[in-house]
Formats: sequence, C-alpha cells, structure tokens
Amino acid sequence: MVLLVFLRPTVRGHSASAWSAIACYGIVMAAMNLLLYKAIEYLPLGVAVTLDFLGPAVVALVFSRRIREAAWALLALGGVILIAGPGGHFDLLGFAFGIGAGLCFALYTLLAEKVGKAGDSSVSSLALSVSIAALVSLPFGIPKVAEVTGAQWGLLALSGAIGVAIPYLVDTLAARISSARVVGTLFAIDPAMGTLIGWLVLGEQLGWLSLLGILCVALAGAGVTWFAARPPGPLEQVPATDLAREQA
Repeated sequence: MVLLVFLRPTVRGHSASAWSAIACYGIVMAAMNLLLYKAIEYLPLGVAVTLDFLGPAVVALVFSRRIREAAWALLALGGVILIAGPGGHFDLLGFAFGIGAGLCFALYTLLAEKVGKAGDSSVSSLALSVSIAALVSLPFGIPKVAEVTGAQWGLLALSGAIGVAIPYLVDTLAARISSARVVGTLFAIDPAMGTLIGWLVLGEQLGWLSLLGILCVALAGAGVTWFAARPPGPLEQVPATDLAREQA
C-alpha cells in the first residue's frame, strides 16, 4: 500500500516479458519472506538470516568467471556446517525453511537486476511486484487478522514501510546501477545484523561455533561479490590479437 500510494504505478505499457518478470519478482518476494519467518520460528534470528544469505552468495559465485572464488563457496559451506554442528543450533525443519528462503533469495537477487534495469519503469514495476507479493501472502495472514489490536496496526504499517517498502526499493535501485553480483555485497551484512538484533532485542544467545559460522558465511558472501565486482587485471584481459583472431 505504501508503494502504491507514493509511486502510483501504471499497469499499462508493460510487455508480456516485463509482466512475467514483475509477477515472478512478487511471487519470489512472498515465498522468501514466508519461508524466512518460518525458519525464525525454529532457529535463532542470526542463524536463519545466515541460511537465507547463502542464496545471493551462490548467485555471485555462479556468475563469477574466476575459478579461485570457489574458495569463498567452501568458506560459506564451512560456516553452515559450524552453525549446524554439535555446538551449534540445528533444527532440521528450521534449516529446511532457511535453505528454501535462501533459494528464493537467489532468485530475488537475479530478478532485482532484471526489474531494476527496466529503465524508467523500474520503480513502477517494483510497486506492482510488491503488490503481487502482498496478494500471495494474504491467505497466510488472514487467520491472524482477528488477533491484531488497534495499536498493533500502527506497528504493522511502520513495519511494512521500514521492513518492506524501503528495503525493496533500495535493492531494486542498487541492482539498477550495478548488478546481481555487486548488490550481494549489501546482503552480506544481513547475518551479522540479524545476530545483533536477536541478541539486543530478543535476548538470544549463540555459541561461539554458531558465531564463527555466521562470520564465515558473511565473509564468504562479501568476498565473492567484492572480487566478482573488481575489473580484470592486466593479466586477465584478453589480448587484442586473440580477440581479433576469435572474431575472424
């Protein structure tokens, strides 16, 4: 509602492929959030967000052309093993929801670039995608409507603006001026922030293995996206003679 009111998107002028991207973006948004919230029911906040972050980290790795960056993927995997280890926080159902959220997050990262680079209509497309996400999520929220008090409606509206409208808008604009690989750098902060908020607000306690695992995943994601965004050095560039030979 916030984006619809302020952005006033138009439903006209979008091609069939654009509508496909808009719809997929919205569906993935809804699935990503629903799965993440379910993961948080079974896992500490920092652990759930860490599993969620594996998605954009994998996207950055897959679209990277440098073999050496496979080491970052191994670091991320090691981090997940530490989180799920004997001294960590492991819940099979929670991990299933977390990994599912991560898969959706990977698709979200790719679609953010596609929708974000749709030209002047990118912001309008985002508003339509968020509206579709709201419609998809509606059946899951209706049973809880009767439990919401008057004061909580204000908090829900504030949460929608701060937790949905602004982050999605920033994600789309960031992907518009960069790429799915680069925008993943921003998502590397998520596990650390999730852990910090879980500790400060929810009073959650994590063992040192879980904290080390979260750190490994965050470092791996940041490393993958950082090196993927760097321009190739002189030794990595294709010589002009080789390029001319390939074109011939």
